[in-house]
Amino acid sequence: MAAAIEINFDGLVGPTHNYAGLSHGNIASMSHRGAVANPREAALQGLAKMKRLADLGLPQAVLPPHERPSIAALQALGFRGRNDAAILRAADRQAPALLAACSSASAMWVANAATVTPSADSADGRVHLTPANLVSKFHRAIEPPQTARTLRAIFRDASRFVVHEPVPGGQAFGDEGAANHTRFAPTHAQRGLHLFTYGHRAIDAAEALAQPRRFASRQALEASQAVARGHGLDAGVVVFARQHPTAIDAGVFHNDVIAVGNENVFLCHERTFVNPRAVFAELRRRYAALHRGRELTIIVVPETRVPLADAVRSYLFNSQLVTLAPGRMALIAPTACAEIPSVAAFLADLIARGRTPLHQVHHLDLRQSMHNGGGPACLRLRVVLTPAEQAALPPGVFLNATTYAVLADWVRNHYRDRLSPADLADPQLLLESRHALDELTQLLGLGSIYPFQTAGA
Repeated sequence: MAAAIEINFDGLVGPTHNYAGLSHGNIASMSHRGAVANPREAALQGLAKMKRLADLGLPQAVLPPHERPSIAALQALGFRGRNDAAILRAADRQAPALLAACSSASAMWVANAATVTPSADSADGRVHLTPANLVSKFHRAIEPPQTARTLRAIFRDASRFVVHEPVPGGQAFGDEGAANHTRFAPTHAQRGLHLFTYGHRAIDAAEALAQPRRFASRQALEASQAVARGHGLDAGVVVFARQHPTAIDAGVFHNDVIAVGNENVFLCHERTFVNPRAVFAELRRRYAALHRGRELTIIVVPETRVPLADAVRSYLFNSQLVTLAPGRMALIAPTACAEIPSVAAFLADLIARGRTPLHQVHHLDLRQSMHNGGGPACLRLRVVLTPAEQAALPPGVFLNATTYAVLADWVRNHYRDRLSPADLADPQLLLESRHALDELTQLLGLGSIYPFQTAGA
């Protein structure tokens, strides 16, 4: 039987991409608040990244945006009107900040959509997906119901896939999805070792004295443990590690802002974890036990080479680390990594030394997403699938030269090239977005997945 492969499911940037500065703790999001965004450019930049990876020979698929503004969320918050336009006007007049939150295109960052376990790792031999509850931020906490609908429309074969409900428990049990999860294996097809990172404990207050002081942790240990249990992961293939509070306070709101892993390689900053030596030792020990003594390559970037502030500003670790051929990996990095001297010098030295599987760096322009706090890794959800599992998915979600051209034309036909937070109350924007999404679901072969498509049915 052919081996399983990893497929990058990238989030299509939504028509309401804007800079409302909603994500406290995300330095880029906060610093660009109120700026004028270009949704068309953002979506085309995201599609260009997908095409670049596909051209490199990497399997690529897409996840559609969410419906925004969310009229259902505004109604649940008490805004009333005889029609959707009146509801938008009421929200804009009474609570524009809530309108901005209900209009966010943040679902584009699908690294937070879910945590995924391949069938090779789960107890029942199925692929498991748990939508993240995202309870730390209101504008993201309204995403899970649509995320679940979308995932169930794509991973629809219950004999092969399980889409769970999000972890319950409110803000104390925050779960931010794959952005705090890394899987290691000699190849994607082999059984994996799972690293879950967390920032706080929901129940045990023993670590309260070591909490970050500037920005709150978003991931609870108990949420990570719940996902691991629900996916049927054996205790021997799971490691839980705590994020360093200093990193969180520096703007590392998710672990994928300070660490990235792929197959047998882990690239991280020295301030990634509390007690990093113990974490690395445990990862090496369990990886060797799982894979007959094979070694996990851990590349630790010292503060003296890349200061934490530069790591956050460049999104070095929010690059995608991908396998181009056995033993040869590439880093899919934002252009900021070439523009910040400490990062550019470190990467040049790492490649030149040739002591790791990392041989190439590809710099991509994702400035529209980066200004809102999301780099290359934020935009993708990694899913390892066997050929039979791939065949069970709607073929329209896979990207090739034809679908890329169709989707690029779709963006050019439906997206605005200028959007400010003040434009979110425009009823025409809602109509434009719904028309675009209705057409998109047909292009992807997903059926009716949005509330506006099923209302009155």
